[in-house]
Amino acid sequence: MIVSQFLQWVRSAPAGERVEASGALARAYLYSELSPDDCMAAEGAMLMLLDDPCPLVRRALADALAASPGAPAAVVYALAGDQPQIAAPVLALSPLFVDADLIDAVATGCPTVQSAIASRAGLPRSVAAAIAEVGVADACLVLLENHASDIAPLSIDRVVERFGHLPAIRESLLARQDVPAAARQALITKLSEALVGFVAGRKWLEVDHARRITREACEKVTVALASETPADDVGPLVRHLRESGQLTAGLILRALLSGNVMLFEEALAELAEMRITRVAGLVEDGSFAALRALFERAGLPPSTYPAFKEAIEALREGVFIGELGGAARLKRRMIERVLTRCESGELDETGPLITLLHRFATEAARDEARLFCDELAAEAPDADRQPVAA
Repeated sequence: MIVSQFLQWVRSAPAGERVEASGALARAYLYSELSPDDCMAAEGAMLMLLDDPCPLVRRALADALAASPGAPAAVVYALAGDQPQIAAPVLALSPLFVDADLIDAVATGCPTVQSAIASRAGLPRSVAAAIAEVGVADACLVLLENHASDIAPLSIDRVVERFGHLPAIRESLLARQDVPAAARQALITKLSEALVGFVAGRKWLEVDHARRITREACEKVTVALASETPADDVGPLVRHLRESGQLTAGLILRALLSGNVMLFEEALAELAEMRITRVAGLVEDGSFAALRALFERAGLPPSTYPAFKEAIEALREGVFIGELGGAARLKRRMIERVLTRCESGELDETGPLITLLHRFATEAARDEARLFCDELAAEAPDADRQPVAA
């Protein structure tokens, strides 16, 4: 019997030869036409090799058996409980494990084990959720980069909450197509917080100044993100903004002055706790008395109402038509009109609003200039093709 001879030899063979022979034994079990008795003996030999003091012997078994559905279950499960470098191949590849096995290994395993499981092809949602909940950052990164995994939106939110401050995690999340708009906005907020800390730490700006700049940049990106978000996802995005304390009058006014009417209406509906269809009807052609009541119900500062009223009136007149930048950029003509009307009011009440509108106007002018210059540059002939004067 070949296996009997192997068992006699392996007891005294050098470690290097045992490593090679162990891999050969495992491959013979899987792919050779062994008799039932030889198969049983080969399995027993592999179980005995699990006690070999050389970890490379056990790693050779793991490498040979990892991907096979015909591997002996007792050997595979024992290897999964071995040292991380031995357990990793079987946990990453073996089809013998059920979801509960993998979830338990994630909960009790080290980072190497968690990352191995995160790399599995066709990883189910339940296991992905376990990694998102208790996995280390490296394991979560492997999970996000495993495009054959099934990750629920709640699990993505959990990864954002735990590790959204890490650049590698943010980059991987933003590269995925299945990340909800709310999670993307949360990543933007994490980045803004990191920038405030960096700039303030370098003493380039005062903390309050850095916070204002990054907050306005975050709001600008949020409006741009909402303009590219499918209609069904705008409501969840607005709810996230409200829960995170970002659904401010300034953000809502920016949305309206950018022509992002959907975000503006969803924000009012969320704050006023009204149906979106009702709010949309009031914005489109409702009386200004009804709009005033809507704003009061939404809890927006009374001092901001004149700006909203003027912007809605301009919206109904079609002032947005012909403006550059779609629904992602502030509209210069709209802001100038609102600013002119608001400046005629009492400064004590509208002072902060006018200051905000001046910043909006400056931002809109700069964006418009950039777009205009980009168009000119695109239309200009190639300098290399210009005729050279004699």
